[in-house]
Parts: sequence; structure tokens; C-alpha cells
Amino acid sequence: MKERPLTQYIPDSGTLHLREYEAVGGYAALRKVLREMTPAEVTALVKDANLKGRGGAGFSTGMKWSFVPMDVPGPKYLVANADEMEPGTFKDRWLLEGNPHQLLEGMIISAYAIQATEAFVFLRWAYKYAAHEMRRAIADAYMAGYLGKNILGKDFNLEMQLHTGVGRYMCGEETALLNSLEGKRATPRAKPPFPQVSGLFGRPTIVNNVETLSWMPHIVNNGPEWFKSLSYTGDGGTKIYGVSGKVNKPGAWELPMGVTMRELLEEHAGGMKNGYRFRGALPGGASTDFLTDAHLDVKMDFAGVAAAGSRLGTGTMVVLDDHTCPVGFVHNLEHFFAQESCGFCTPCREGLPWTEKILLSLEKGTGTMADIEQLDMHTRLLGPGNTFCALAPGAMEPLQSALKYFRDDFEQHVKEKKCPYAHHSH
Repeated sequence: MKERPLTQYIPDSGTLHLREYEAVGGYAALRKVLREMTPAEVTALVKDANLKGRGGAGFSTGMKWSFVPMDVPGPKYLVANADEMEPGTFKDRWLLEGNPHQLLEGMIISAYAIQATEAFVFLRWAYKYAAHEMRRAIADAYMAGYLGKNILGKDFNLEMQLHTGVGRYMCGEETALLNSLEGKRATPRAKPPFPQVSGLFGRPTIVNNVETLSWMPHIVNNGPEWFKSLSYTGDGGTKIYGVSGKVNKPGAWELPMGVTMRELLEEHAGGMKNGYRFRGALPGGASTDFLTDAHLDVKMDFAGVAAAGSRLGTGTMVVLDDHTCPVGFVHNLEHFFAQESCGFCTPCREGLPWTEKILLSLEKGTGTMADIEQLDMHTRLLGPGNTFCALAPGAMEPLQSALKYFRDDFEQHVKEKKCPYAHHSH
């Protein structure tokens, strides 16, 4: 078994607290950074490691940091995006509940790199236990001198607070998250300016995912070459992968970046439950395109999944089996996305409820062949470049790929005037 840096110290139940975290080397990386490194050297280190954002988009983290103007007077901000609202995704929760200080240390190092003076953990409202543990961890970190004024006796100050979100999927989009954090409605902002230049309260701001930030202590301690060596592919590091659906052992595992879908499904998730056959999977949460059994040997990294016609996204696979109706499956997702549209732009606000209504009529057996063409049209009209943010294009990914791979099922609903799966339990 290769190394599992992010999760190896997470207890089987409960949380790793400050003393236990320090006992396994916690905050040593922060000491090293404050004693030996300039902010620019920390950014260069992260760039060399080629750490890609683990929130879904896979953008180079060091590159993102390098866009922060360092010569501007006044405050800068760092925000941990812990608003894990992507359906099927539960990787950050494991890190937040199991090892909160790893995230905090990662945030303090990242804040030093961009010279931020204030940091926020923007947490999903439903993560009550995580909120409790994060509050405790932040308080303990203040008591131990890792947060506040003159951290570890050096000329570096950082204040940190936990902010629990209002429970909108939209808040996961970084500019909508910043609006929400400012107390405004969670709608996305026009870019440019990008948050790195004008973010929270109009100040330079970096927003990174929990899993991304949790890497910082390990990259500082072990270096970029070590980070790259953890992976099977060009995308360095490990990844927390998840599998849900009709498998024997649903769950999450930290594995080398680039394991195949087959290994995830068969070795870690224990294969399909008895009597169920694999038909396809959304490889990275609800807003990614279906891959089918033809893709089982695809490497689950950013490039591999993209080449197969989908996105790695959050790396948490939702499995579709042969007893579950693909039309009903996608209808359920589109219902969610329609509900979560912020209503800021017309194609998304009007188009998503419309696709949901069409899918519902197909499920009820009142749909027509023209409806299927309407769905095709929507996948183009709500695709990339036609909406203000990525919510609607993301919502179209499961739909467009279901129309591609499971079109017979859609047509069967029209021909039989009912859902052919109705006798199975949904």
C-alpha cells in the first residue's frame, strides 16, 4: 500500500485533537515555513509540486496563488471552501471531522504564502459535527500560539473564523461563496476581476478546497518530488476517491492519483451487490458526465477522465446499476440543480426547471419523442459559455451523457408510455 498522508492519522472514530496531531509531527511544517522560508518560496514550492485543486476544477494551486498582487497595502484573505454540496461527494467531511488541525496548518501556511491576515472556513450548514470540531480546533490553535498575533514569535499575524453557510449549492462557486460570506445573496460575480485581485470585500482573496489546503504541511515537510511520486500519473499526490450506489462497500479511500475506475469499483468498493449489474457511473459527483463499462480502465486523474469525455470533478463516483432507471436517476439530479439555480441568469433559471419537467413527464409516461429532442437542445443551450457560471453546464453533463449512452431507455419510456423500471424499487 502506498502512503496515505491526508488520512493516515484520522482515528477510526472521533477526531485527532491538537496534542495528538502534534505528536505525529503536526505544526512542524508551519515552524519550518516561518523560520526558513519567504512567502514567495512557499508559493514556488507548491507550484513545483504541481498540486491541482481538489475541489473539482483541477487548476494549479501555486499558479492561482501567484496571481495575488503582493505589493498592495491593506488586508488579504484566505478562504477554505468547505461547502461540500456536490451530490455524491463526501470527501472533505472525512478530513474536517477526522483531522481539522491538518486543514488549519495548511491554511496558516497558505495564508503566509499570500500574506493574508484573515482566514475563513466556509462550512456547509449541515456539517454540524465538523463545525463543532473546527471551532474547537481553531480555539486550541489560538491557545497554542499558531493563530493570532506574532505567530510562533515571528512577524506574522493571522485571525481565523468559522462561517457556516446557508445551505445553497451555489455557495460552492467561489465568487458566490464570497458574496454569501459578505452577507449578500449567493450569486456569482462577473470575472474579471478575479478574486485573487478583487475578492472578499474587494480585497485580494484566495479560495481553495479543504482537500487542497490539507496538502500544504505534507508538501512543505517532504518536498515536491515526493508529492509527485505518490501518484500513478502526471497529476501528483493521492486523491480521496469515493463510491456510492449499489456496491458492496460504499465509502471513501485515499489512493494514488490515477487509480482506474475498475480498481476503485472492484477492489475498494467490493464490486456490485448481488443481482445488480454496473451500467455506468458519474466519476466525480453529480455534475460530471456518465462513463460506462467501456471506460472501466480509465485512469481517474484530471487528464484521463477528461480524455474519456467526462471530468474527475471531486473524484467521488456515483454508480448507476441495471435496476435503476437512468431517466429517473437524471430527473432526480435535475430536480436538485433546478432547485439550486440562483436565478441570476435566464438560461439556467428557466432552462433547468424545464428540463426537469420534461424528464418528469417521461418518467410518468406522458413524454414524446419531441421531448427527447428538447432535452438534446437544452444540453447545448445550457452548455459552457451560455450561462453566467458553471452550474447549468454542470447540470447538463449527466443529462447529455445519459442521452448518449442510455437513449434506448428514454425512447422506451415514450413507446411504453411508462417507466419500464417501475416494478423495481427505485
